[in-house]
Amino acid sequence: MAAKEVFASRFTFVIAGIGMAVGTGNIWRFPRVAAEWGGGAFLIALVVANLVWAIPILMAESYMGSRSRLGTVGAFRDFMGRRFAWLGGFMAATSLAITFYYSVVCGWTLRYLVYALTGTFTAERDTQALWDDFTATPWQTVLSHLVAVAIVGAVVVRGLKRGFEKVLKYAIPLLFAILVVLAVQALTLDGATEGLRHLFTPEWSRLGDAQLWLQAFSQMAFSTGAGWGLYLTYSVYLRSREDFGLNATVVCGGNLLASLLAGTAVIVTLFALGTQEQIDSATAGNEGLAFIFFPQLLNEMPGGAFFGVLFFLALALAGISSLIAMVELATRNVMDAGVSRPRAVGLVVAVTAVAGLPSAFSLDFLSNQDFVWGVALLIGGLLAAFAMMKYGLERARADLDAVSDLPVWAWWPWLIRLFPLMFAVLIGWWIHRAITEFAPDDWWNPLVGFSAATMVLQWLVVLLVLRALNSFLADRIGSGPMTRLD
Repeated sequence: MAAKEVFASRFTFVIAGIGMAVGTGNIWRFPRVAAEWGGGAFLIALVVANLVWAIPILMAESYMGSRSRLGTVGAFRDFMGRRFAWLGGFMAATSLAITFYYSVVCGWTLRYLVYALTGTFTAERDTQALWDDFTATPWQTVLSHLVAVAIVGAVVVRGLKRGFEKVLKYAIPLLFAILVVLAVQALTLDGATEGLRHLFTPEWSRLGDAQLWLQAFSQMAFSTGAGWGLYLTYSVYLRSREDFGLNATVVCGGNLLASLLAGTAVIVTLFALGTQEQIDSATAGNEGLAFIFFPQLLNEMPGGAFFGVLFFLALALAGISSLIAMVELATRNVMDAGVSRPRAVGLVVAVTAVAGLPSAFSLDFLSNQDFVWGVALLIGGLLAAFAMMKYGLERARADLDAVSDLPVWAWWPWLIRLFPLMFAVLIGWWIHRAITEFAPDDWWNPLVGFSAATMVLQWLVVLLVLRALNSFLADRIGSGPMTRLD
């Protein structure tokens, strides 16, 4: 059941792609990591990572989606042959596993938006106690999770034209407008210079630090969506002649711009208004920066109540826009199996609502899933590279050149060929950290949340199940315009 709807214009496709990439991590993870790992030096490494990793993989994903007009399972089947449908299944399973806890995170943003709207963040309010009370109250976390899932389901069930294209073409420009306002407001604060220096001044000597490059490549992989299958899914609705390289570059550029604006707003405000103790504590973890320490600073900021609403509205828009792409990925694969959109969305929403409950009840479980499946996203990029190599890199490059304003030349095939090496270094580093840093005494124990064993075991279980279901997946998915029979 190949998709018949297409994006109205390049603008709406790119806007949707940026919405897919820009998520809560742009607002709470990027500022912390960039400030910790060398400021401007980290940004240089991040740009390089986008050029050699994200853009080539997004081009491959877009090519697969637009040519096959099928979701991840059908695209891998058609590009690599029937024996490899399960690889597309793993890409989908990884994004779906992330959906199960990301919907909980989106629920947090919605709850805190309500807090901001109702004036909860007062000088007398203990924001640490507020966060602890919220996350320890199951009915609140479950309800907010279900509200987030329901909102996204209501958008996706309406399809492309009346649903996510219509919503995202307004939501993403609004998100950027809010980030600009927040960044400008931060720059007006006394002491803003120190935050800017910390975020943007390059520590040139750190460019020789391998850890900085690994952190930058990790941030890029987690932030741009390269290898997630989300961009592949949106490309199913791409018009027939599009410049794949330009689109991918604009999406990565838009994602980086959102990160820089968010970093300016958050880090500059933190350094201008926060104590050294707040700065040290806020940069130690993701959730604390957004949900504990930033609300504390609102009372120190002129117009803090208003800017608090804007901050949490931006956080909610970033989260919801990414969650829309995740739900659409799962929906597209179910629809490819012959199910109507309303039934497919209903199934995906119901499964997400139930499967998200463990993360809604337990922060430890959510953290484990974020660790396991966040790192697994790197595997998705490798699978996309393998699909291009199996299909034929020169064959694909010829098609890309045919619709590109600028020739692709040899840089894209060579970067795809080099991708397995880059992947091996990056995922090897994550596994090494799990063994030596996260759980050095229990790295072998799959019941320990951040052990190497829990990560690898969960991957293997899903891979083996999908490999056993390969024939079923290949047969169940309908034919696209380029279905291979081998």
